[in-house]
Amino acid sequence: MRSWLFPLPLVAALVGTLSSQTTPYARWDHHRVVLDNGLIQRTVLIQDTLGAATVSLKLKGVDRNYVAVDQPDYMEKDDQGAWGQTHRYRKAPPPEEFGFCLEGQTFSGRGPWRIHRIEEATDDLQGKGVRMTLTSKDPRLRNLTLSITYLLYPGLPIIRKKLTFENSGIHELKLEAVDVERLNTAWFETQTVLLANYARQRRIGPYLGNWDDPVVVVHDIFNSRGVVLGNETPGVTKRTAVNLDGNTVTVGLTYPDQDYGFRKWLKPGQSWDTPWTFIGLYRDSHDPFAVVQGAVADFVRRHMGIRLAKIKTKPVFVYNTWVPFQDRIDEKLIHELVEAAAECGIEEFIIDAGWFTLANNDSSVEKTWHKQCGDWLIDPIKFPRGLKPVFDHIKQLGMKPGLWISLGTVAKTSKTFAEFPHYWVRDQEGEILYLHQAGDRDNASGCFSTGWPDHMREVILKFIHQYGLAYAKLDLAVVTSPYTYDKRISGCYANGHLHKDREEALLMSFEKLYGMFDQVHDSAPEVFIDCTFETVGKLQAIDYAMCKHAEGNWLSNFYEPTPVGNLRVRHMAWWRSPAIPAASLVIGNPRMDDPDALLYLKSLAGTLPIMLGDPRQLSKATRAEFKRYADWLRQMQNRYDYMMYRQDLPGLGEPAAGAWDGWARINTDTRSGGIVGVFRHGAIEQSRKIAVPYLDAGRRYRILSAPEGRPVATMSGHELMNKGFTVQGNRLYDGWLFEIRALP
Repeated sequence: MRSWLFPLPLVAALVGTLSSQTTPYARWDHHRVVLDNGLIQRTVLIQDTLGAATVSLKLKGVDRNYVAVDQPDYMEKDDQGAWGQTHRYRKAPPPEEFGFCLEGQTFSGRGPWRIHRIEEATDDLQGKGVRMTLTSKDPRLRNLTLSITYLLYPGLPIIRKKLTFENSGIHELKLEAVDVERLNTAWFETQTVLLANYARQRRIGPYLGNWDDPVVVVHDIFNSRGVVLGNETPGVTKRTAVNLDGNTVTVGLTYPDQDYGFRKWLKPGQSWDTPWTFIGLYRDSHDPFAVVQGAVADFVRRHMGIRLAKIKTKPVFVYNTWVPFQDRIDEKLIHELVEAAAECGIEEFIIDAGWFTLANNDSSVEKTWHKQCGDWLIDPIKFPRGLKPVFDHIKQLGMKPGLWISLGTVAKTSKTFAEFPHYWVRDQEGEILYLHQAGDRDNASGCFSTGWPDHMREVILKFIHQYGLAYAKLDLAVVTSPYTYDKRISGCYANGHLHKDREEALLMSFEKLYGMFDQVHDSAPEVFIDCTFETVGKLQAIDYAMCKHAEGNWLSNFYEPTPVGNLRVRHMAWWRSPAIPAASLVIGNPRMDDPDALLYLKSLAGTLPIMLGDPRQLSKATRAEFKRYADWLRQMQNRYDYMMYRQDLPGLGEPAAGAWDGWARINTDTRSGGIVGVFRHGAIEQSRKIAVPYLDAGRRYRILSAPEGRPVATMSGHELMNKGFTVQGNRLYDGWLFEIRALP
């Protein structure tokens, strides 16, 4: 690793005496860092009169800045590496680069910062860049060292960034309101349109994002270009803001005046890394969403470190027992369901809530599932032989077993509750609090800022190593609840936990939760963790933080039959993807015994297909038809790895009643093909032309219908994109799956 360490008293004397240093994607000297991967270029200056600021952000080869600065002329290297080219930019607010609040006082890059060290930075996912360590001449910051890490990746116009705060003093420091990224766009608010809420909702004017904004696009309408703002902060602690003052965009963590304000107490000698953020640039596009399903999706899939990219075998057809049985399950029922599910081609069989009991098995305690959580003992009445024979039977029939477990919910009548008296979430008055459901006095929530995640890790690993658990559905609120509207019922107010106060507990609990997931994966890398939206903490919420530590997210509880239910499935999938990897979207509760269940399955093929219901009710012929589609999906996954991709189809927008909709899952790395889903939902037109981009224009492709593989057409990639193929449907509500296969 190359680095420069500047002794603090000598920094001023060194100005003008140092030669430039170069590493992949970066070069620097004593007051300037230039980041450049051949596609995107960012110049950051550190000067006494300027502070730390990005003064140039552009696409390589395009002499148009994406940020506005109001500074004297400055010198910048040209593409040949020669210093001396002068630039001047229009009048704008002072650039700030970052922002934070320390001990109640606000600071930004606009201040007397100086470089202490610059060194090369890398990650395990091909990221390369620099880590720049700063100190400040401001006496209020004398005990704080701040580092900024920038990473770039091959072939993508994206820059990732995080901050590191270190307390070098002898007193604890209170850190709040952290903006990891703070920039001024080079165009005016009046010529801006935003894509927010998973980049699917168009907005104009100032915008303050929340947990539903892992990515926001700021689009310059006049110049057909824009900036992507990515936020990898978990759950309710993420904050992305655009033009709140008419000029500035920020990406980071929540402010103290928000419902879920972030706080970090830095102990003496302690350092803390913010979550990552990223920005991306694009140009020559009237469609700002194109960058989301292009460069952003590529970055997330290849370089973010999501769990889906790490597991070897991704499930393509999953069954769950919750509907219609809920907790009314036993060994006999599960045995029958397993037999029927295997005939349908199910790959993973998940036993939902109802398999467990408490240690004391008190007959006076209500036997419903939500009164029995915490000890995670197998109910001897429902499963007299335990779960091992059940799991073995599932595996003998070629499926993988799964289990529902609540991460934080513990019944107060449980042995666990008595065993760990100091682990529970408490409210402002010091009373034990159940986060998931306000007013529930029978349960407690384990605080993840204690030893509780260690306990839960061992519970989960026991079922993995002793029983062969392959899919862990981990559920219910641990930080805040989607069903509780009093924002004070979140985090933890207890004394004696790792967090100092409720605000610090918010982010810390997410960090400890996801750290526990990582420990489970260290021991069992192929286990599929389904972290539900209730655990993430808001209705149907999912984000990049979760995707980096869990493979999937049970995103919904839809109970409507077709045709209403399958439209809701496709709409939810459209809404969250491609900003979020589609195979992480576990959309419940479509039923296999629905009158038009195959339409449900086709709709679900755009995400992770999971079905419920009673497969025993299906005829042999229907089971065989499910099996044909399941086998087809497995073949397609083996051939194209389509589960890692999803794109919109041109002209088919948001799924809606009275329209056609659809999606593509084309492998855009190999361009060898993939699958396409097309749906008629009450549209008056009986046929529709389907165009498919994302392929090689000069290559020939065959379109084959699923599951029989009947040829529909043979076209070049250019023809598929510009002419398309025709889908004919005589039913008002119907769906079709197709393979797009490259010819030799």
